[in-house]
Amino acid sequence: MKRISSRDNPTVKQLHALATSARERRTAGETLLDGAHLLEVALQRGWQPRLVVASESGSAQPEIAALLARCNPQSLVELPDRLFAHVSPVDSPSGVLAVVAVPSAPAGQPLAGNCVLLDSVQDPGNLGTILRTAAAVGVPDVLLTPGCAQAWAPRVLRAAMGAHFSLRIHENVDAGEALQGFQGPILAADLRDAVDLYALDLHGPVAWLFGSEGQGLSPAVAALATKRVRIPMPGGMESLNVGVAAGVCLFEQLRQRGGG
Repeated sequence: MKRISSRDNPTVKQLHALATSARERRTAGETLLDGAHLLEVALQRGWQPRLVVASESGSAQPEIAALLARCNPQSLVELPDRLFAHVSPVDSPSGVLAVVAVPSAPAGQPLAGNCVLLDSVQDPGNLGTILRTAAAVGVPDVLLTPGCAQAWAPRVLRAAMGAHFSLRIHENVDAGEALQGFQGPILAADLRDAVDLYALDLHGPVAWLFGSEGQGLSPAVAALATKRVRIPMPGGMESLNVGVAAGVCLFEQLRQRGGG
């Protein structure tokens, strides 16, 4: 395993750039997987990281040491703990990182089953939560409009807990083009002139639309909906966090379909 101790090393500089810069991730076509769980899922799915980086203390952990043993020895790098903290994308370093290529955009093809379209969802935690929920209920496609957070950013990857490897993620989509000809209802989570979620028949394919945390759906995306959907809130709250709202809707559809 190669050991690096200088902050001026080109590998360290690149790791720091990937951790902190969306532009660098786009330019390089790479991102960081942070933590043993993400690396484990990636290896299970046949992904081969270009680089696997462990801290000195991380290398001594049995879980991380076992993962390192499954990686290409030529890809392994060890950093002192202080230097690993410098390149970590999170405040509490996990002890292991992996550099992987961001997959190419899925080939353009009509959406045949359930899908989720997110419009300007900018919070990495919310985006990751929705991706995780979509994967949990078996939704294959998640579409992101240009205003969304970067789907393959380290914090989104961490929040999604491996969901990326089970989904087809479409970024920077034109919502109108993507949903053109969709064979099923297009349902927008919205309180205005809306139908109760639990009164709908959700057995067939559905395109779900969820908007940003502050502004909701843009007028152009909202206009694509064939129905607006309201989640009953007898407790008197005006709205739900977008990640929670997506979870309620998607699991209600799963319930109606018999739990998968």
